[in-house]
Amino acid sequence: MMIVSVCGLALSSAGAEPFDAQMSVKTMRRYQKTGRMGRASRVALLLLLLAILLGLSASVRICAQTADSTLSGSIKASSGSGIPNASVSIKKKDMTAQEEKSVTSSEDGTYAVRNLPPGTYEVTVTAPGFTGATTTVTVAAGAVQTADLTLMSTATPEEGLKQVTAAACCDTMSSKEVGELPLNGRSSTDVAALEPGVLKTRTQAQNGPNGYGIQMAIFGGRPRQNSSRLDGISVNDYANGPLGNAVGVALGVDALDQLSVLTRNDQAEYGRSSGGYITSSTRSGTASFHGSVFEYFQNDVLNAKNYFDIERPPFHRNQFGATAGGLIGKNTFFFASYEGIRQSKGNTQVAAVPSEAARAGNLSTETVVVDPQIARVLQAFYPLPNAGLLGAGDTGRRVSAGIQTTPGNHFVVRMDHEFSGNDLLYGVYTSDIGSSTGPDKLNNKLSVSDSQSQFVSFGETHTFSPHLLNSFRFGLYRMVSNTGKGLVSGNPLVADTSFGAIPGHSVPQINVPGLVKMIAGVDALDQYHFYWTSIQAYDDISLNRGAHSLKFGVAVERMRDNVSAIANPAGQFSFKSLADFLTNKPLSFAAALPGALGERGFRQTVVGAYIQDNWLVRPNLTFNFGLRYEMATVPTEAHGQLTALRNLTDAQPHLGSPLFSNPTLRNFEPRIGFGWDPFHNGRTVISSGFGIFDVLPLPYEIESGELFAAPYFPMGNATNLPQFSYPTGAYAIAAASTSGFGQAYFEPNPHRNYVMQWNFTTQWRLPGKFSMKLGYVGSRGVHHIFRVKDANIVLPTLTPQGYLWPWPAGSGTRLNPGAGRITAAFWEGDSRYNALVLQVKRPIGRNSQVTGSYTWGKSIDTSSGSIEGDEYTNALSSPLWFNTRLNRGESDFDIAQDLKIIYSWQVPGPKWSSSFATNLISGWQTGGILEISTGVPFTPGIGGDPLGVGNTDANIDVPNVLSGPGCDSLVNPGNFAHYIKTQCFAAPNPITLRGNLGRNRLIGPGMVNLNFSAFKNNYIKRISDTFNVQFRSEFFNIFNRPNILAPLYNRNIFDSTGHPLDSGGLTDLTSTSSRAIQFALKLIW
Repeated sequence: MMIVSVCGLALSSAGAEPFDAQMSVKTMRRYQKTGRMGRASRVALLLLLLAILLGLSASVRICAQTADSTLSGSIKASSGSGIPNASVSIKKKDMTAQEEKSVTSSEDGTYAVRNLPPGTYEVTVTAPGFTGATTTVTVAAGAVQTADLTLMSTATPEEGLKQVTAAACCDTMSSKEVGELPLNGRSSTDVAALEPGVLKTRTQAQNGPNGYGIQMAIFGGRPRQNSSRLDGISVNDYANGPLGNAVGVALGVDALDQLSVLTRNDQAEYGRSSGGYITSSTRSGTASFHGSVFEYFQNDVLNAKNYFDIERPPFHRNQFGATAGGLIGKNTFFFASYEGIRQSKGNTQVAAVPSEAARAGNLSTETVVVDPQIARVLQAFYPLPNAGLLGAGDTGRRVSAGIQTTPGNHFVVRMDHEFSGNDLLYGVYTSDIGSSTGPDKLNNKLSVSDSQSQFVSFGETHTFSPHLLNSFRFGLYRMVSNTGKGLVSGNPLVADTSFGAIPGHSVPQINVPGLVKMIAGVDALDQYHFYWTSIQAYDDISLNRGAHSLKFGVAVERMRDNVSAIANPAGQFSFKSLADFLTNKPLSFAAALPGALGERGFRQTVVGAYIQDNWLVRPNLTFNFGLRYEMATVPTEAHGQLTALRNLTDAQPHLGSPLFSNPTLRNFEPRIGFGWDPFHNGRTVISSGFGIFDVLPLPYEIESGELFAAPYFPMGNATNLPQFSYPTGAYAIAAASTSGFGQAYFEPNPHRNYVMQWNFTTQWRLPGKFSMKLGYVGSRGVHHIFRVKDANIVLPTLTPQGYLWPWPAGSGTRLNPGAGRITAAFWEGDSRYNALVLQVKRPIGRNSQVTGSYTWGKSIDTSSGSIEGDEYTNALSSPLWFNTRLNRGESDFDIAQDLKIIYSWQVPGPKWSSSFATNLISGWQTGGILEISTGVPFTPGIGGDPLGVGNTDANIDVPNVLSGPGCDSLVNPGNFAHYIKTQCFAAPNPITLRGNLGRNRLIGPGMVNLNFSAFKNNYIKRISDTFNVQFRSEFFNIFNRPNILAPLYNRNIFDSTGHPLDSGGLTDLTSTSSRAIQFALKLIW
C-alpha cells in the first residue's frame, strides 16, 4: 500500500575512483535511435520478469523504514466520560498476527501506542458493558495521529473520529486513491504536488548541472531547501534536488508503500531541510503473494496539436513493468519491482531568427553592410522564418519539431527478516537508469544527457521493552550524470571546425538581443560529469514515560562530490544589438583555454543530534518540544585544489582551505508546537507551531564557482572587443592575457543562514460528512545565499534619478581590472512568505472522496537561486549585489493563488444477481484532478550591455515603466505574440541610467488543467478473490487549453541602444501538454 500525506500546513575520500557508468551508457544507446522498445521484446521482458517473480514466491515481508509514528486517543462512553481499562488492539493491515499490538486505556480513558511503522491500521476497542468499536486509521511517517472512539451501551457504535491533536498533523491519501488518479508520466513528484501549498516550479531549468528531479516550492521555501528521503535515507542529488533522472520523471510509483510531504516539520528529528520534507518508503511484502503487471500507452494519433505546432509531431510513449511481493519461509519477506519507459517525442520549438531582409543588411532602423563572416554563419546555422515576421520585420518566428528520445529503467528489490518479536532487519536496493537525446532550438544538432542512480539501505529495529525502542539505519546513495555531449544530426556543419573561434573546435555560441541563442556547435555546450556519493547513518531511540513520548537521535552524512567539467569549450560571443552582430562588432567573448578541465573532489560531513518530547498533557491537549543541533564542515577538496578571492579587488586568489569560516557551529534549532481539542469531541482541533531551520552550505552552493576558477581552470575573457574580431580575433585577445582569467569569490565570514517558520491551523468536522481546515502559514529567511554569475562590474554613482553608470557606456573601469569573470556568493539574501490555506474534504460512499484545497500566498525575496543567479528561467543572471534591496520582488518560483480539486469515485454497481449484464455494468471508477492557478512572475529587460557594466554576462538592466493610458496592466492577456505591453515601457535616458521597473513585476498567463480517468475493474474469482484485470483510459488536459508560459526566453524588449526588439514578449512554451489520451492494461493479484 502507498500513502500520500501532507503533515500539517507548511512550516512546517580523496582519490576515489569514479563510478563506472559504462554499462548504463551502452544500455541506453540501443534505444536512442528509435526511442522505444519493440512490442514483442517488451512483452517478452514482462513475461520473463513475471516468471522470475512467480518462481521466487514459491519458496516475502517488508517493513517500511521511515520515522516511526504514534497513535493515541481516548475511549469514551456516550456520556462523554472516559472508559478505563478498555482493551485497544492495533493491527497493521495485510500483516501477520505478530504485528498486532495491544494496550489498555488509562483511568481517564486515554491510550497511546508509540513506535508504529507508517501504514494503515485497524483499531479495535472492547470494554466490559459496552459494545465494541472498530475503525481504520492511516498513520504517516513521523506523525502523531489520534483516533478517538465512543463505545455505546446499546445500538451500533459511532464510527471513531480520526483527527490530529498534535502540531505535526497529517492528512492522508491511500495508495488505492493515488493509483486511481490520472497522472501524466506516472511520476512520484506528481503525487506530491497534489497537496495544498506544494507547487511544481514551472521556471525550472531542465538540465544536468541543476539536477534532473522536478523541483517543488513548498509553502514559499526555496525548492533546493527541501529534503527528499527514501526509507529514511537522504536521496538529494548533487544539486540538492529531489529524485529524478534524465528521462524527466521519477519512476517507480508502484514500488512505493508511502509518500509523505511534511510541510510542517515541527518535530526535531527532521533535519537538513528548511523547506518541505518529502519522504517515501518501499512497499511491503505480505503473508500472501501479491503483484501486478502493467503497460501504459500514448501516441500522436490520440493526442491533440500543441498551440505552437504547425503540424502534429510524432509521439510514442510506453511505460510498462511488474511488481511482486510475498513470503519466503516463516519470517522472511520480499518485494521486487521493475518499470521501464520508452518515449520518442517531437518537441515543437519556437525561435526568433533574422529575416531575409535583415540578412541582407536592410534593417527597419538603418541599412548596414553585413560582414562576410557573419553572413557565412547566418547561412549555415540560422534558418529563415517559417511562421511569420515579428514587429518591424527584422526578425521572424522559426518553428521546428525535433525528435527527443528518452529510454529509462527502474528496479527495486527489498528483503525483510524478523528474527524475533523484538528484532527486525531490512535491506533495499534500487537502480534508476535514464537517457535523453534531443535537438537544439534551431534543430541543428542533438545533445545527450544520461544518468544512473543507485540506492542501498539497511536497518535494524530492536525493541528492548514496551517502552524502549532503538532504530538504526545505514544508507548509500550514488548518482552518476553526464550532460552536454553533442551529436551530429541534420546539419553536418555543426562539426565543421572552419567555423570555429578556437582551433580544432566547432562554431561558438552566439548571443544577440532579440534572437534565439545559437548553440549549434557539436562541442559548444558546457559539459559536466557528476559522480555523487552520500554515505549516511542514523540512530534513533524512542522512550515512553507516562504521558511523555521522548525521542533522541543522531545522524551523520558524508558527501563525496566528484565533478569534471568544461565551460565554453568552443567559446561564446555576445553582441549588443542585431546591427552590431551583422557588422561584426562583438561585445564580449569567453572561452576555456587549452588544458582547461575543471576536476574537483569536494568532501563534506554533516552531523546532527536532537531530542524531542511529545507530551500528552491532557486527553485533548498535546505539546511538542524539541531541540536539534546540526552542523556541517566547510567543504574541502580531495587534493587541496580550492581557490577563492578573499576580497573582490584582490589581484591573486587564496589557494587551499578553508573557503570561508564555518557559520554552522552554533546551529541550535528549537521546535515547539501544540494541538488542542477545545470541546473534547474531536470536531474542532486547533494546532500551531514554530521552528528554526538551518540552511547548510552544502557542495552544490560552491560547485559553479570553484569548477571554472583560476589557476586550476584558465577561462579566458575579453570585453569591448574591436570590430571584425569574430570568429578568431577575440580568442587571440583572450588567450594572450592571463589577467582576464575567471575567479571565484565567497563571502569570507558568512552569517548563519536559517529560516523561521510558524503556522496556526483550525480543523472542523462539519455536518454532511464534510471536514474543513483553515490555516495561516508564515516564514522569514535570513542570510540566504545571493548568487551572481559575474560580480566584476563597473560600479555606478547614486543620483536622485537612480543609479547612473559612466557615459559613454563602457568607458568605466571594472571593480577588479586584473580579473575576468568573478562568480560570487554573498550570504546577504532574505525572504518572506505569508499564506492562507483552505482545505475541504468529503467522502463519497465507502471508497470515494473529493478534496478541494486553495492556497493564497506570496513569496518575496531578494534572490531565489542557490546554484547561480539565473537558476530559474525568469531570473536575472547577475543581479546587482552592491544593493540587494534593488532585487526585492516576488520569488522566481512564486504562484500567488492555486486551487486544486481531486476526486475519485467508484460508480455503484447494480444489486442484481450474477449475470453478464452485472459484470458489464459493475466495476467502473472515475477520477479527476483540476488545478487552476495564477502565472509565474517575470521581468522585462534590456539586452546587451546598455549600462556599460563591462562584465561577461550583462543580464542586469531593466526599462522604465510609463504611467500612460492602458498601462494599469503591463501585459496583453491572450496576445501570445506580444504578451508584454511594450508601449508602457521606455528605455532610460541616458541609456546608462538604470530603469525603475521592479523585479518580477509582471505576471504570466495563468493555468487551468483538468485530467480525467475512467477505468473498468474485472475481478476473476475463478483465479482468486483479488485477481483483477483493469482497463484504464486517462485524459490529460481534457479541454485542450493552451497553458502558455510567460515569454521567459523573449523578455528583453529593447537592445542596448534603446531600440525596441521585435521578439520582445513573444511566448514560445506551454506549461502543460496539449490534450493527451492514455490507455493502459493492468493485471493485479
